[in-house]
Amino acid sequence: MLPIIALLGRPNVGKSSLFNRLVRQNKAITHDLPGVTRDRIYGEVTEEDVRFAVIDTGGMLPDATELDGGGMDKSVFDQATDALYEADVALFVVDGREGMTMLDQAVSEKIRASGKPILLVVNKVDGPEQEAKATADFHALGFEIATVSAAHGYGLNSFRERIAELAKPFVTPEPPSGPELGLKLCMLGRPNAGKSSLVNSLVGQERQIVSDIAGTTRDSVDVGFEKDGRRYTFVDTAGVRRRAVITDHLEKLSVYRALSSSKRADVTILVLDAMEGLSHQDKRLIAYLAEQRTPFMVVVNKLDLVHKDRLEELREAYGEALRICSHVPVLYISALTGAGTHKILPLAEEIRRECVIRIGTGALNRAMAEAITKHQPPVIKRRRAKFYYLTQADEDPPMFVFFVNDAELVTAAYGKYLENQLRKLLKIKKAPLAAVFRSSHEKKEAERPLTNRPPRLGKSRRDMEAAKIDQPAKLAKPGKSGKATGSGKAKAGSKRSAGAKTAASRKKG
Repeated sequence: MLPIIALLGRPNVGKSSLFNRLVRQNKAITHDLPGVTRDRIYGEVTEEDVRFAVIDTGGMLPDATELDGGGMDKSVFDQATDALYEADVALFVVDGREGMTMLDQAVSEKIRASGKPILLVVNKVDGPEQEAKATADFHALGFEIATVSAAHGYGLNSFRERIAELAKPFVTPEPPSGPELGLKLCMLGRPNAGKSSLVNSLVGQERQIVSDIAGTTRDSVDVGFEKDGRRYTFVDTAGVRRRAVITDHLEKLSVYRALSSSKRADVTILVLDAMEGLSHQDKRLIAYLAEQRTPFMVVVNKLDLVHKDRLEELREAYGEALRICSHVPVLYISALTGAGTHKILPLAEEIRRECVIRIGTGALNRAMAEAITKHQPPVIKRRRAKFYYLTQADEDPPMFVFFVNDAELVTAAYGKYLENQLRKLLKIKKAPLAAVFRSSHEKKEAERPLTNRPPRLGKSRRDMEAAKIDQPAKLAKPGKSGKATGSGKAKAGSKRSAGAKTAASRKKG
């Protein structure tokens, strides 16, 4: 188990910015608006050969209660309290520009009562000339003080070294094991579909804040747990709404993080609300995941609120929407009652196994021969596609390349047929699969190419054409009207007049 360092303090003192500096990536959303961070966000740091975990928490408001309308503030405070209880060392972050406030004193009493080692971090100190003034009020608390600037990087090197020293006594040897994160599962869906409730139900504890208010989750939060000797990490994301509806910059950033998390996860769980039915945004999310070749399953939540008479209609609607990716499995569950949730993890394991499958070239070519024998490719412009061999070009998810004489001869319908046959013969039923067709060599010309030949001419016409070629055309002479008249036309005119006179004389005779 890694030592755990928790960042605690009142809202808007720079805890998330400091967290991003420590983990060296923009994992937590930072904004000038107070109260952006709500759930606990975990990260790992290695400093001075010491590995430890860091927890970013929301702003603590000790006076917030559910009775005075501070339900969300109370939930955030409870999350920060759980982080303090879980941590080995507490980093109490304050604002050096504003000095000590009454809220800082209230938070300090809460942290002091935990009995954990405490390091007071005075943030927003941009240089050594500001240290004396920024720390003057905080010496009265009696904590060890470190001055930093998360925005500009001042004092961060010595700060990291000090944290490593505080974490070192809590380092325990770990037994050799597999990847730390295990199977990574991303929760994706519209706001208020029940993603956080489902995470809490599967983990078995209130790790995520659950509220009827849409948009409660803002960051992409990693939640790790272990079940039956297997390690899992859930990535709970913010709700994804239509782009036209989003006007807040903070929500745009949250949606971007959510879609990015789906690309990095092993399996994505698309959570849909059974009460609201299949919306246009749900269809767009399905199309997006199918286009990106993302391994995913569809989980229809809140089934406990659906009347039994509507259940069949609901199944038909989701089956119709998933025709573009018929391989995607659908589960109907209730995160509140736990009905059907036990099927999620085994199904995710099955999808993952199919994604990393590797099949030999021999087995692939036997499958290809069987598929082509069952149904020959269509004839296109008097030609039929000829398949040479099949190979696996990539995995996670699998991609298969067919080498043919001409890829343009493979129609979309026949390509879909081959993809379905591969799924059936290779037993890849739930993972995304790509079939690519590639020409094995340059296209050959047609067997009997058409050539531009002159038309067949009679003997007299041939002689006339030969005479024209042998005798170069004479230059045209200008006529009386100033226009050029061709010699050929003049001769033809004289012949016609001579012929007319001969015919007239014959008539007289």
